[in-house]
Amino acid sequence: MSNEATCEFAPEACLEALQEEAPLRLTFRPERDYATWQMQVKQVLGELLGKTPEVVSLNVRIQSEAAHEGFHETRFVFTAERHADVPCHLLRPAGASGPVPVMICLQGHSTGMHISLGRPKYEGDEKSIAGGRAIALQAIAHGYAALVLEQRCFGERSDARPESRRGNKGTCHHAAMNSLLLGRTMIGERVWDVRRAIDALASFDGLDMARIGCMGNSGGGTITYFSACMDERIAAAMPSCYVCTFRDSIGKIDHCACNYIPRILEYFEMGDLSCLIAPRPLVVVAGEHDPIFPIAAVRETYALIARIYAAAGAPDRCRLVVGPEGHRFYADEAWPVFQMLTGW
Repeated sequence: MSNEATCEFAPEACLEALQEEAPLRLTFRPERDYATWQMQVKQVLGELLGKTPEVVSLNVRIQSEAAHEGFHETRFVFTAERHADVPCHLLRPAGASGPVPVMICLQGHSTGMHISLGRPKYEGDEKSIAGGRAIALQAIAHGYAALVLEQRCFGERSDARPESRRGNKGTCHHAAMNSLLLGRTMIGERVWDVRRAIDALASFDGLDMARIGCMGNSGGGTITYFSACMDERIAAAMPSCYVCTFRDSIGKIDHCACNYIPRILEYFEMGDLSCLIAPRPLVVVAGEHDPIFPIAAVRETYALIARIYAAAGAPDRCRLVVGPEGHRFYADEAWPVFQMLTGW
């Protein structure tokens, strides 16, 4: 029997109408008292991201050290919460004369953090790296240290269940759904890992803890944006191929379950959250032909961000960088803008 006869009863029409009609209780309005509104946004976002994990000892363990041309590499592990250890690589430029800025490098949906290091392991990795995603090596080339951490559900932290139990839903679906059962979200958990990673950085010499940046593409851009919202120690952020409207990206185009935050469209659109980053430098990177984060909605969101930065008294501390292709990072276009805004 064909399903075509039932298409008129599909749920999408109702849901899309609800998204268009969402009240957005805390959206930006110039007449609001900015400081009060900003405080309300942070409180509500913290609640929506879910229960905060219990703080435990970081228990930083160095696993290996290696010297490479131009940088020194330390492989270490820290404990983000009970039963959640996070493998990391810290790259520090060789011969630095003083403390150097640090870039936290976050991969998106991929085979793992080795992509940030430019080290292919699996079929398809070369293509991913060629899309500008070896961001840790880029950071080193610009004189920064680079902290690469494995995000939950990717690479070494992937779903360990047999493939037969995962079906075709990827490595995030099961964990993201179970997070919701526990009053948490995968975005909230990943942000927590970044925040604890910043705590772990204090264990290492040669780093300027006042100059911590964060960057990533796609799912890495997601956590870059939310981490900068939730942790003011991130002094500058460069999310790539994520910042858009919720309505036109994850609201209309199928995305991994790890992207969703229950009830967020009751309160604000994505651009509203930039008030939690302003006045710190923010470089929004996008692809002109990104099929899953439509450029028109990116521009709409950036226009809102620009208005918010102006209201925060920092109109010159945000930029939109648009590359000519699709869903990738645009290093040649983005890095000079980041360095101009930060002075690092």
